[in-house]
Amino acid sequence: MTTTNLTLQAPSPAGLTWAITRNENAKSDAERDAILADPGFGNHFTDHMVDICWSEKGGWHRPRVSPYGPIQLEPSAAVLHYAQEIFEGLKAYRHADGSVWTFRPYENAARMQRSAARLALPELPSEYFIDSIRQLVAVDGAWVPSAPETSLYLRPFMFAKEAFLGVRPAKKVAYYLIASPAGAYFHGGVQPVSIWLSTKYARAGKGGTGAAKTGGNYASSLLPQAEAAQHGCQQVLFLDEGKYLEELGGMNLVLVYRDGTLVTPESDSILEGITRDSVLQLAKDRGHTVESRKVTIDEWREGAASGEIVGAFACGTAAVITPIGRLLAEDFEIVHGGPEASELALSLREELTGIQYGRVEDRHGWLLRLDA
Repeated sequence: MTTTNLTLQAPSPAGLTWAITRNENAKSDAERDAILADPGFGNHFTDHMVDICWSEKGGWHRPRVSPYGPIQLEPSAAVLHYAQEIFEGLKAYRHADGSVWTFRPYENAARMQRSAARLALPELPSEYFIDSIRQLVAVDGAWVPSAPETSLYLRPFMFAKEAFLGVRPAKKVAYYLIASPAGAYFHGGVQPVSIWLSTKYARAGKGGTGAAKTGGNYASSLLPQAEAAQHGCQQVLFLDEGKYLEELGGMNLVLVYRDGTLVTPESDSILEGITRDSVLQLAKDRGHTVESRKVTIDEWREGAASGEIVGAFACGTAAVITPIGRLLAEDFEIVHGGPEASELALSLREELTGIQYGRVEDRHGWLLRLDA
């Protein structure tokens, strides 16, 4: 059985008093170092986790840092029956001087609030969101790796835990934060990926939950993702209304035009990407024209054929930026093979990761130190 030592921490800047229960069966330094040497992605988890309770009567209460372990739920917990659940994803980065930082966390907090509103869940205040990250890093900071292109992936999530069967918003909710060391996404350098165009399946519909970061959206992408793999593709692209570009299974899409213009699809069912918005801001800083608008698959197909569209890339938290070398459909194929197809994407990726790891000046104030 895990033995623990309970201590109480003074109120945080967010006004919360955290109960800290330290995991006395935490990994040894040697065990942790062995994991950090080759962590992969989502395979290992730190020694502790955060949780904050919410109830209709009591609001947000009982913030805790406790040993990482199973969550006890009633079989009738609402999340298991009505999928009332949301999550976020961001990273903590070790800079050269040993300090630990994260990237645009207030944007993640705001997006989680929007997701919560759509799923009829309570909105966690931004200062509580940030404080939860600080508290976990304060206890598990040694898990933030220092090797190039590595990070500590942070996964905040919220779900309905009230035990009842009935279609209504739950009156009891839990917020959790767990963390997982992440290795370099690409081994041997960034390589263009192949994308499968899904015409049979839709990720989300108008008025649905596409703009929320909820597990159901990802569940609906798993079958078409498997179909993509059968065609030798690493990702799947979805269409909106059967003709407008939407997004990939877990990443946003950007097209690169011959004159340097960057175009990203716009739709009510697209999840607003923080990495995407950051990349587009860096492109604007360089003088590129950036457009967010509806784009049809025919525009991409015809633009690639005429040379008007010279490349495309996907962007998201895990991979940052990935050039797209090929889009494969049932009856056609788009290939971006020239150097101009990935040169801009790789350059923007280098700049963005440079900011995240403290190698490039943070002109926009995107970084927040966690261990100060």
